[in-house]
Amino acid sequence: MSVTGRPTDQRPALIDVEALFADPEFSSPSISPDGTRIAYLAPAHGRRNVWVRGVDQEHTDAVLVTHDERRGISSYFWSDDPRWLLYLQDDDGNEDWHLYRVDLDRPDEPAVDLTPLEPGSRVFAVDSETTVPGTAIIWMNPRPLFVDVFRIDLGTGEITPLVERTDPADMFFVDRTGSAAWHVARADDGSYEISAADPDTGERRVLHRAGGPEHPVGLFLYPLPDGTGALLGDYHDSDDLRLLRLDRETGELTVVAAVDGHSLDTLSSVADTLPPTVFADRRTGGVIAARFTGDRPLIVPIDPHFAEVQAALEKLTDGVLGTVSSDLDGQRWIVTFIHDRQPVTTWFYDHSTGDARQVSGDRTLDPAGLAPTTAVSFPARDGLPLHGFLTLPVGVEPSALPLVLLVHGGPWMHDTWGFNRTVQFLANRGYAVLQVNFRGSTGYGRRHITAAIGEFARAMHDDLIDGADWAVAQGWADPARLGIAGGSYGGYAALVGVTVTPEKFAAAVDYVGISDLANFLATLPPFVRANMTNNWIAYVGDPDDPEQLAEMGRRSPITMVDRIRTPLLVAQGANDVRVVQAESDNIVAPLRERGVPVEYIVADDEGHGFENPENQVLLHRAIERHLAEHLGGRRAE
Repeated sequence: MSVTGRPTDQRPALIDVEALFADPEFSSPSISPDGTRIAYLAPAHGRRNVWVRGVDQEHTDAVLVTHDERRGISSYFWSDDPRWLLYLQDDDGNEDWHLYRVDLDRPDEPAVDLTPLEPGSRVFAVDSETTVPGTAIIWMNPRPLFVDVFRIDLGTGEITPLVERTDPADMFFVDRTGSAAWHVARADDGSYEISAADPDTGERRVLHRAGGPEHPVGLFLYPLPDGTGALLGDYHDSDDLRLLRLDRETGELTVVAAVDGHSLDTLSSVADTLPPTVFADRRTGGVIAARFTGDRPLIVPIDPHFAEVQAALEKLTDGVLGTVSSDLDGQRWIVTFIHDRQPVTTWFYDHSTGDARQVSGDRTLDPAGLAPTTAVSFPARDGLPLHGFLTLPVGVEPSALPLVLLVHGGPWMHDTWGFNRTVQFLANRGYAVLQVNFRGSTGYGRRHITAAIGEFARAMHDDLIDGADWAVAQGWADPARLGIAGGSYGGYAALVGVTVTPEKFAAAVDYVGISDLANFLATLPPFVRANMTNNWIAYVGDPDDPEQLAEMGRRSPITMVDRIRTPLLVAQGANDVRVVQAESDNIVAPLRERGVPVEYIVADDEGHGFENPENQVLLHRAIERHLAEHLGGRRAE
């Protein structure tokens, strides 16, 4: 108490935006196959680059092995040859990914582009853990409409086709030998047909059929290394997405991992930088654990050896396992843990000795001053159970606060418990933050995801409004100070919020969001269109059908732009190939003509989301100003 008897301000100091959104000093770690070195991402030349050091060394001893000065690296791969390390990179966010090779014996030499593709083609996935020494298996589309499978010799760069598609909607899954073991086709009704494919003749035997719209981002299928079957994410006779074994000979399904009331977490199918759906054995490729959604993610061990390792690891910290990487013997491990009030931490663990030590952790942020994230649940107006996460600012009475409804992208992904820099930034500035896993979000069962069919700008939006109303009813949020913000689909949701319910929100942030559903679908890269049947077409409509095209217009914010009176912040990457810049331009122009307050940020060196730290700082400073002016939160002077 102060001398006046009034409570003193217990709010934590304002977090410095540059420090919060700087590239981490240590991230995405992994251990070499022989267990002697650690690779990780850390800043160099103002961008995320790959460094390598001995397992017992510090960063001062590390060697910088990549030298990108334009855009940070997000994905890299060890190979079985201790000389070569691989990484993916695009140009300023255009997502035309190329695979590069680094010579660890000569780290100062320029990286070699192993996939000199034409514009519009890209590398989609890389498997560097194969049974053929000195090679990797890659998925790419030198034929723009067809994503084919190739083997690449890492030393010579020679590329050998393994599987060439005849239908751009087909999918091939190969094992570590490169055999075309599994084929997934889409039937006329949208269902998936899973076949065993003969690697010599190409003959296919249909073994299983799975529903289409309940798998909007495709099936999770993982060939078993012994060739006897595959692991499959499927609902089968449950509402929960489970991990099943599909027998290659009989087609019989058996449960490998399942948690009642929880679904297999398939976030990694959206981006390989998100938490993995399964952990795999470094030597054999067999699955050793699976991740399921929950109030906190659930890691279910499958392999007995890893169950022992996991039990030891979980004694190190109260976080949740994020990623794991081991040597070929499964003894030396580099693992990350997810927390809500601190960034990811990394530990080294030697199972043969029991020795463990933390090798990274962000020391610039004090967890005591950061806000805990709590899982919440409430019913939608039609009774559908909804789940989400609430983060309340520290040091203030949690009553009648300004609230930001922060909407995830996709929409076929989900928010999860963990450290989110934007959430912590908003909470530090005095806002309650609510993240709702509205219908259509993955991770909450078949009924929950398919309840979004036909519900863009309808029940999906109602779920968000129901969440905001719930927070008001609990006393946490001030109904006069509600904001809505999000990226990609979340940006679309923000625009829907200020067009369908313009009276509800006092401020909005649209970050790389869709404003015109028909134009969005028409401007997607050509190879995407063959795979829209079970997502955009099933959930939103077929743009080739005049009636459905007209309905898309009725659900597009651009056709309701005259209803917008809420102050709006719009941010867009100039090189975005998913949501092109016209989606933002076409919202901003009419608002400026009408005199509606709108700030517009265009980053010339970004794509679908800002990666470069200076652009993240620019964006969040703008968010800070915008929300402080219209919702009344704190801001730095």
